[in-house]
Amino acid sequence: MVGTAPQHTDGEGVDAGVGLTALLVAAARAIETHRHDSLAQDVYAEHFVRAAPACANWPVRIQQVPDGDGNPLWGRFARYFGLRTRVLDDFLLQSVRTNARQVVLLGAGLDARAFRLDWPSDCVVFEIDRAGVLAFKHQVLTDLSATPKVKRVPVTVDLRADWVTALTTAGFDPAAPSVWLAEGLLFYLPGPAERYLIDTVDSLTTAGSALAFEAKLEEDLQAYRDSPIYTATRDEIGIDLLSLFDKGARPDSVGDLAARGWSTSMHTPFDFTRRHRRGPLPEPNDALEGNRWVFAHKPSP
Repeated sequence: MVGTAPQHTDGEGVDAGVGLTALLVAAARAIETHRHDSLAQDVYAEHFVRAAPACANWPVRIQQVPDGDGNPLWGRFARYFGLRTRVLDDFLLQSVRTNARQVVLLGAGLDARAFRLDWPSDCVVFEIDRAGVLAFKHQVLTDLSATPKVKRVPVTVDLRADWVTALTTAGFDPAAPSVWLAEGLLFYLPGPAERYLIDTVDSLTTAGSALAFEAKLEEDLQAYRDSPIYTATRDEIGIDLLSLFDKGARPDSVGDLAARGWSTSMHTPFDFTRRHRRGPLPEPNDALEGNRWVFAHKPSP
């Protein structure tokens, strides 16, 4: 049974706070797109970056970074986002090639997967995010005359508010298999909102559905405050990620899903660096040390 959603709304767009991190990821995807050994292609990413005054001077190619891949932010961290994009692309496409025909992007941000991936013709992609973020995204894509490759349904709602009604009203069918993605989202949410989200995904999914999300396992995030990635992100573009992460205790979402009968697997990003032979590897005082990518499947009863 789904409980009452934590009540919180705001009109934040992409020019401040968590919304600004969507532009950071877009810049990283743009850099990845232009690499000779690119893991993921997103031709829309640099247009998002260039359309926002807050990041008009950010690089969109590694050649624009004086120290190149030696830069902790635009080198190592951006490569991390490029790797994450590829891994989650693969997960979504595999899911729709098997059972799922509904894709739900939770906190979609500037995700352009509806426009850049090759989906089955009978798929539908639901993009959930706040009004300010989706409005900015719509304007940029409209100016580019971009056309989605799949039926795309933006759902304007804050995930810290009641988003279930908005999603089902938009046409989501709980009786049909679905695949859900929470990319770089959960650690910004209060613990109760994360629990509500996991409970809700479980209640809105049927057998054959799947979920991928990112978690952080560090007990004390502040221990990494002076890590190269967090320091460079603060100093170079003014985003203090640790101030944006929720400070409360994190729920055991992997355990909660397993208790509900989901099969789960959890990986470090470095597992995929080794698989793809590109991406970050562990280093001392590593802000990525506690990051985990979780993949869950809801089997038949």
